[in-house]
Amino acid sequence: MLFERMAATRLLKLTVLAVCGAGTLAMYQPGQAQNAPVPPAAAPAAPSFPSAAATDPVTAGWMQGFPPAADKVISFTPASNGFPRTRWSFSHIRELVPTASVWHGRGPVAALPRAERDIGGVPFTDADGTHRTFSDMLGLTYTDGILVMHKGRVIYEKYFGALDDHTPHIAMSVTKSFVGTLAAMLVADGKIDPAAPVTRYLPEMADTAYGDATVREVMDMTVGVKYSENYADPKAEIWDYSRAGGMMPREPGYAGPKTFYEFLGTLKKEGEHDQAFAYKTVNAEVLAWIVKRTSGQSLARLLSERVWQKMGAESDAYFMVDSVGSESGGGGLNTTLRDLARFGETVRNGGRFNGQQIIPAEVVADIRRGGDPAKFAKAGYATLPGWSYRSMWWVSNDDHGVFEARGIHGQRIYIDPKAELTIVRYASHPIAANGANDPVTHRAYRALALSLMK
Repeated sequence: MLFERMAATRLLKLTVLAVCGAGTLAMYQPGQAQNAPVPPAAAPAAPSFPSAAATDPVTAGWMQGFPPAADKVISFTPASNGFPRTRWSFSHIRELVPTASVWHGRGPVAALPRAERDIGGVPFTDADGTHRTFSDMLGLTYTDGILVMHKGRVIYEKYFGALDDHTPHIAMSVTKSFVGTLAAMLVADGKIDPAAPVTRYLPEMADTAYGDATVREVMDMTVGVKYSENYADPKAEIWDYSRAGGMMPREPGYAGPKTFYEFLGTLKKEGEHDQAFAYKTVNAEVLAWIVKRTSGQSLARLLSERVWQKMGAESDAYFMVDSVGSESGGGGLNTTLRDLARFGETVRNGGRFNGQQIIPAEVVADIRRGGDPAKFAKAGYATLPGWSYRSMWWVSNDDHGVFEARGIHGQRIYIDPKAELTIVRYASHPIAANGANDPVTHRAYRALALSLMK
């Protein structure tokens, strides 16, 4: 949950309705259904935005010069950070908010073997029937960087705008999949019992929505909790969460929660647990707290020791933190694209990478099996029919066994086991909801997979 959710507040209030393709519209309310269809008769005209080329942050001159021109300054205020400024800020989060490093260690960097090929011309047809190419997809979805690995080799790597091969970019809700993986690893270690009540590990949450929830319900987001991320509603809990975590400025005299922990303690129950999938970032924050409590380590240190160092990362990653140094487990991780690819390959290979088993194989196998599609279907995701959710990963249940880590504005780890394909992508799409990306990206990725399998 995310800096971009704070930074693009002004924009998002104006563009709550996002085009999902084929004339379908989706309201961006992750607390409800991020891609839930809206009746066409009620849908306003889709918002239009300048192209990726027209909003290139280098060409635009954002934060260039010493000092930058007054109208080119980007700072920690919502007014300063709406699109297209986000095309710069998503690659420079550390310059705007406090962070905690994920150390990559002193060991050798794991090589990413290369077998580059031109895949830009791979054709596909998007959701409205338009013929496109893989290269078209990059501009259409405001790609900042993309790296494609096939059979363990880099075949394609491109950067645009403010991003390059050594600069971290915010992963948004891809962060949740890292937290879910760490939690599943602690389950495999015997440190977390997924069937146990949340209160076994967090007794502080006894009087909240999580007082009668299980850890597994948190991991799979089937908790009944009153929490809305509807940016059109000034009373939505998203604003309290963002102010508590330091993701947006607090008004003078603010007396609300001042940390993630304080905010989580205010959450009340809504509905029953384990009845339906409901994507709510606070579940990831609760799970991150459980992970930290049971491991006795911060997220940054745990990720460093259990994954980052072992996989031979070439750069430090970092988390956004609140006023007491607690990492945002819902969307605060920032990594380079190459290290994101190393993590994606680790997962694709059943947890094995850099000559060692980093993630237990049974953890990856359980994620790939997915959750309950019937519970997922109740959320109404128009662009994800037949999918499910497990340990904070999105599972397609298709004939290729595709599964993903997903973040708003277009962040992605896309894994196609059958095609031996891993795609990692960072982006700064003006529309937060992934319904604006899926009808293009999913079709492009599938076409690429089929092309590579020939």
